[in-house]
Amino acid sequence: MLPFLLLIALAGIQLGLVAYCGQQAGTAARTAARTAAEPAPHPNAGDAGRAAVSGWVDVDIAFPGTGDDRKVTATATVRIPSVLPGVSFFDPVTRSATMPREDSTP
Repeated sequence: MLPFLLLIALAGIQLGLVAYCGQQAGTAARTAARTAAEPAPHPNAGDAGRAAVSGWVDVDIAFPGTGDDRKVTATATVRIPSVLPGVSFFDPVTRSATMPREDSTP
């Protein structure tokens, strides 16, 4: 019975990691898009997105071109760590955020 309970516990922890990584990807995407949309944008808005998440989360941030100069889209991809080393059941989670560019005039 104990191995079955341990398997259920590990599955619960893994699903919690999936949800947490999804939340962190959303936070990184929103922060990067908002930082890039400012009137005087940060030189590297991806750094701002990476700084907004936990240090142990491995996040990649991209800015795909939308063809519209009035908005900025950021896409964050987070690889989901596995509770069993060497075994990966889940693909990386990706979240996008689009923010309107802010005017520089008050």
